[in-house]
Parts: sequence; C-alpha cells; structure tokens
Amino acid sequence: MAAHRAFNVATDIPVYFCDRASPWQRGSNENANGLLRQYFPKGTDLSVHAPEQLATVAAELNSRPRKTLDWETPAERLSRLLAT
Repeated sequence: MAAHRAFNVATDIPVYFCDRASPWQRGSNENANGLLRQYFPKGTDLSVHAPEQLATVAAELNSRPRKTLDWETPAERLSRLLAT
C-alpha cells in the first residue's frame, strides 16, 4: 500500500492500517486465514503446490457463502459489482 495516499485522493476512500499484533482489527483477514488453514496448515510453503491446486482452493473459497456478504459468495458479489 505504498501508494495509499494517491489511492485515497483518486477514490475518496479512506485507507485504514491496523495496529501491529491486533488481530481483532482485521476480522475478515483473520477469517480468510482460518479458511485457508483448512487446506494449508500455518507455515506451509505454497511454492510446493501446483498452480492448479491453488486455483482449485481459491475457487472453492470464492464459492463459499459468507455471512459478511449477506450469505452471497465472494464470486457472486464480485460479479454483481463488476456488472454495475
């Protein structure tokens, strides 16, 4: 996020940086990490996995409904966003 100031000026969207060692400030990120750990334990070297395997995991996670998205999937929400 080296260009966060330029992003803020161009989009009028504020950029928030969490404090170090404060996982409660980044709940969605922590949730995503937990979902990824169902496939890859903490500390896993992802470079040993084939790109196809990583793409399969990404597709599975992006097709999983999320409470924070009113039970839409990330793929559905992105598709709707891109259509507008």
